[in-house]
Amino acid sequence: MRRNRILRAGLAVLLLLGAGATAATTPATAEEKAPASAGLLTAMQRDFGLTRQQAEARLAAEKKAAALEPVARKAAGASYGGSWFDADRGTLTVAVTPGTSTGTLQKIRATGAGVRTVAHSARALAATQARIDRITAPDAVSSWHVDAKAGKVVVNVVRGRQGDNDVRAFLARARAAGPITVREVASAPTTFAAGTVGGDPYYTGNVRCSIGFSVYGGFVTAGHCDQHTGSVYGWDRSYVGTFQGSSFPDNDYAWVNVGSGWWTVPVVLGWGTVSDQLVRGSNVAPVGSSICRSGSTTHWHCGTVLAMNETVNYSQGAVHQMTKTSVCAEPGDSGGSFISGDQAQGVTSGGWGNCSSGGETWFQPVNEILNRYGLTLHTY
Repeated sequence: MRRNRILRAGLAVLLLLGAGATAATTPATAEEKAPASAGLLTAMQRDFGLTRQQAEARLAAEKKAAALEPVARKAAGASYGGSWFDADRGTLTVAVTPGTSTGTLQKIRATGAGVRTVAHSARALAATQARIDRITAPDAVSSWHVDAKAGKVVVNVVRGRQGDNDVRAFLARARAAGPITVREVASAPTTFAAGTVGGDPYYTGNVRCSIGFSVYGGFVTAGHCDQHTGSVYGWDRSYVGTFQGSSFPDNDYAWVNVGSGWWTVPVVLGWGTVSDQLVRGSNVAPVGSSICRSGSTTHWHCGTVLAMNETVNYSQGAVHQMTKTSVCAEPGDSGGSFISGDQAQGVTSGGWGNCSSGGETWFQPVNEILNRYGLTLHTY
């Protein structure tokens, strides 16, 4: 096995075999110890139109906001209406309901977060979403999520389909469930698995998918990639392991154990577009934060977190508690890594569009997968 091939391959970087492991386990360089690699900063400059200094400042602000969010949420208490990262100001904004006490507002502002008043609490909107989750959605209804800024549940409908009888019936029941607003989207969502083709993937059955993140004992990926055929094979077709657990629909997550000479390292592949990125944790990036994705088809792309806890209506059934992003993806990218700075965020599920014309993509949050299967993220 050639060393340069191991270092380049997506699976081999995350789950190294043989001589390639030496390169990945050497001490970190000064650049690797920084909040972001030079390559990641370059990618953010490309995808967001930023200068290097602006990219560095944004990553630092996002890291601060991610750490601040649970503190500010606790300070808000029952008044909490949601939160998001304000990229223009570089700060976390916390929404609160009308009539929030002066003392509570002071506690929130003392954390460093901004405050905005909204009509409904996060708990009330979550209850509305839960009621909508119990309604069978037609295929022209692509997804729905709580939008803290709007103070409503946003229901996404495929463009030109709002007049369909089944869509009108669904929206009538959704409006009865609570405050909603309707948004048109270009296309219905699909998963991003692919038939067997060449490249640097992992294979199971006749499907090619991408590694998500290394955990001790294996890796996490998308549940719809599990074809229930048993064995999982690496980019070179050598045996890696088997699916130890998976869920799809309702969820879209899975994990695979590793053996036969494969082992795990805390790295996300940069595909030569950026430096391979070390994983140092899994702090959740707030809505509005920058985020990047690595996958075996379209490699490395960046965008923004658009929504959390979104219900996605795939043709196979609804999947809950997904995070929506403006990052593009294509078939074969399923299961791949979503990362913000050096913090693991989730595994690629599906979306609409492509990396030529753009689109939106959802991921299953990694912390939910870790908690479900009792796994520990492999971090540097």
